[in-house]
Amino acid sequence: MNDTSVGRIIKSRDCVEEGAAWLASQDARFARALERTGPLPLRLRKDGFAAVLGAIVSQQVSVASANAIWGRLKAAGLTGPRKIMWASDDDLRACGMSRQKIRYARELSLSGIRFPSLRERPTDEVIETLIVVPGIGRWTAEIYAMFSLGRADVFAPGDLALQEAARMLFDLDGRPSEKELRVMSEDWSPWRGVAARLLWAYYHVEKEREGIR
Repeated sequence: MNDTSVGRIIKSRDCVEEGAAWLASQDARFARALERTGPLPLRLRKDGFAAVLGAIVSQQVSVASANAIWGRLKAAGLTGPRKIMWASDDDLRACGMSRQKIRYARELSLSGIRFPSLRERPTDEVIETLIVVPGIGRWTAEIYAMFSLGRADVFAPGDLALQEAARMLFDLDGRPSEKELRVMSEDWSPWRGVAARLLWAYYHVEKEREGIR
């Protein structure tokens, strides 16, 4: 799918493969990375309130902890905006939410964001809409656009793993800053979202080779 207002939308593994092939054709280093990683994951997930709430839950905790907290929220039926507004702080704390994350969850529930409408809006507008909400930074908004909305040309240069992967793959003297990596990623348009998938996969392959998990 390619809408003039939102750009290319990744819908299937075929889309990811197309983007990966394009990147490999543009830069031999991407081609070498792809040989190391093999086929890239689709990594699409549902959009909506719960997806952003899940991102808030995941902030600054391990994957295992985030999964445990999310499991308790789901079991308690506390993954929708109205349920969050009606729940007491004690209810949310019992699921493992910190005081700060409870505030963020409530701010999100009161934001009035119409998530289905974001599917039709340009990526820049999606990101600006989300980052107004306390607790949602640019990285979270870019990840939402990439994986929940399937935007093919979104990158998240503030991600430390992407910065480190770029350092390794492009043999840089040091890890690029968010600003530097954002500039670098312009050369990977219109498939920056696939470049991110490739760099993440490359990062994990290289770190496992080094014995770092």
